[in-house]
Amino acid sequence: MKRWLSVVLSMSLVFSAFFLVSDTQKVTVEAAGNLNKVNFTSDIVYQIVVDRFVDGNTSNNPSGSLFSSGCTNLRKYCGGDWQGIINKINDGYLTEMGVTAIWISQPVENVFAVMNDADGSTSYHGYWARDFKKTNPFFGTLSDFQRLVDAAHAKGIKVIIDFAPNHTSPASETNPSYMENGRLYDNGTLIGGYTNDTNSYFHHNGGTTFSNLEDGIYRNLFDLADFNHQNQFIDKYLKDAIKLWLDMGIDGIRMDAVKHMPFGWQKSFMDEVYDYRPVFTFGEWFLSENEVDSNNHFFANESGMSLLDFRFGQKLRQVLRNNSDDWYGFNQMIQDTASAYDEVIDQVTFIDNHDMDRFMVDEGDPRKVDIALAVLLTSRGVPNIYYGTEQYMTGNGDPNNRKMMTSFNKNTRAYQVIQKLSSLRRSNPALSYGDTEQRWINSDVYIYERQFGKDVVLVAVNRSLSKSYSITGLFTALPSGTYTDQLGALLDGNTIQVGSNGAVNAFNLGPGEVGVWTYSAAESVPIIGHIGPMMGQVGHKLTIDGEGFGTNVGTVKFGNTVASVVSWSNNQITVTVPNIPAGKYNITVQTSGGQVSAAYDNFEVLTNDQVSVRFVVNNANTNWGENVYLVGNVHELGNWNTSKAIGPLFNQVIYSYPTWYVDVSVPEGKTIEFKFIKKDGSGNVIWESGSNHVYTTPTSTTGTVNVNWQY
Repeated sequence: MKRWLSVVLSMSLVFSAFFLVSDTQKVTVEAAGNLNKVNFTSDIVYQIVVDRFVDGNTSNNPSGSLFSSGCTNLRKYCGGDWQGIINKINDGYLTEMGVTAIWISQPVENVFAVMNDADGSTSYHGYWARDFKKTNPFFGTLSDFQRLVDAAHAKGIKVIIDFAPNHTSPASETNPSYMENGRLYDNGTLIGGYTNDTNSYFHHNGGTTFSNLEDGIYRNLFDLADFNHQNQFIDKYLKDAIKLWLDMGIDGIRMDAVKHMPFGWQKSFMDEVYDYRPVFTFGEWFLSENEVDSNNHFFANESGMSLLDFRFGQKLRQVLRNNSDDWYGFNQMIQDTASAYDEVIDQVTFIDNHDMDRFMVDEGDPRKVDIALAVLLTSRGVPNIYYGTEQYMTGNGDPNNRKMMTSFNKNTRAYQVIQKLSSLRRSNPALSYGDTEQRWINSDVYIYERQFGKDVVLVAVNRSLSKSYSITGLFTALPSGTYTDQLGALLDGNTIQVGSNGAVNAFNLGPGEVGVWTYSAAESVPIIGHIGPMMGQVGHKLTIDGEGFGTNVGTVKFGNTVASVVSWSNNQITVTVPNIPAGKYNITVQTSGGQVSAAYDNFEVLTNDQVSVRFVVNNANTNWGENVYLVGNVHELGNWNTSKAIGPLFNQVIYSYPTWYVDVSVPEGKTIEFKFIKKDGSGNVIWESGSNHVYTTPTSTTGTVNVNWQY
């Protein structure tokens, strides 16, 4: 999270929770959020498994063993389609709930075969692709998809597609008749399958044991035909495919299984997206309860995309669903992730999804769902709500967590909680950009505050459904005044009184109670809340969101270099990346009156268009505790700085020790110099001898460079 300029609040007037400086200012923030494809921090994302939402067009339903009438077999197609989503957009169900973005199942053509298992499993979920350039006909045609995008945009809703470039479909090395055996098509033309893969479109290294990062990347995920992303055709095919969907006007991409694809290739993929039509992109990197993975943090900070925030989701489930942790553990997670992620506000948070047990349990108390939603929607990150959570749907495990949508009741308490907090999230920038500070805590009670400049949101949560707590000694950044609950007492929140020194008068927090109190005022100094995307090249456009920029054009600097301004308003600025060397830069905004914002750091400028190159070094023998790294004369290889070297390299799957390898995103068409080094656990470095290795990178395709360690 970026640190913005602190502002001292000196007002002593009495304000209610509904105080706004002006309607004009807040409408500007809201409108910017609806149109901004690279900033989702003020949005509410609603995840839809397309086949399980609404059957809006029965004529495109599959027949025979692919289909289950009445959805009695959850492994079959059940009829949901894009027309069904259009219908729920147009009838107000999504818009009235406050949804501003939908994340839908992968739209591409999937296999038509039925698996020979007990349930006759099908590709209803969208993750068994056969042609990334055609639509799934059971969801609709290409024109149907365009109508969906247009209908969503007409209501101010962004469209995120799931995209799974890790694999095609289930396959067998020895049985070509196993389903469709991973066959890949290019707009209807067969390219190849998993058996007799003479062109090396796929990896053939067996299934992953999930034992380490390398094993997960270069072996098959379960029985799915795993793409060889270094194959030049596959590289181009997948990048061309995403452009087709970008041309349809999508606003975001959710990348499936990013933990299982080469990081270097994925960064070159993101460069392709940002160079073509920039959209917010986040990946799936599954983490179990209490799992912390530094590779996860590195990926989020260096790949050009954000991640689904499993640490957040798992911990909130532990506190409110499973009762295996408390608010102390949750608060520690909030602090730890704020440090671990450069852009913690861009990580996508959730309480359940299609790969987890639903949050609501059979015969459970729906109040726990309501509390979880309130925390989700007032916490840092981009909140994502799984379809049906607002209807208290239940279901443990796949496919029971993917049942047909049960109801579209707008009167459930969960629906109303989402409705109210969505509006608040769009009107008070503290929920989009603010830091999180714990104000009062015990095992059952968590009171936290989000603050961005003069904007403040204070939230109090009692997870106990049987015990009340007297809240004393609470302090807040809210100015003195009386504040009413923004949820309108939906979760029993009360009015609080704040004194001139920020002390909150003692009050009682009842069982299952949640209170939300807010303040908002005009900002007199520039504060940057968000920059997107956080990676680009010279000449690329980026969007700066925040407050207090003023209406007259000022100056934006990358380090000490002034950028060209494309547009300027009090809440949003668009600039182009100036002609500066590749590297990471702090960005500042200076108003026309000379006031300068605090720096927003770590924007990455790439050398030029990126390609994925595999670097291989042979005969690199190491001692126990040593690993091999790569460093070179361009930013993407660390500019000879060994602390920024790429690695450690791999040495088990594609090549075996003492050969080491790594796939890296590097500038295309450039003659680069590089060397390999050895590092031990203490950071001691051993350089290979001899002259620098020299290699000219390919243009618009992948490459491989293979050298021997120089002794």
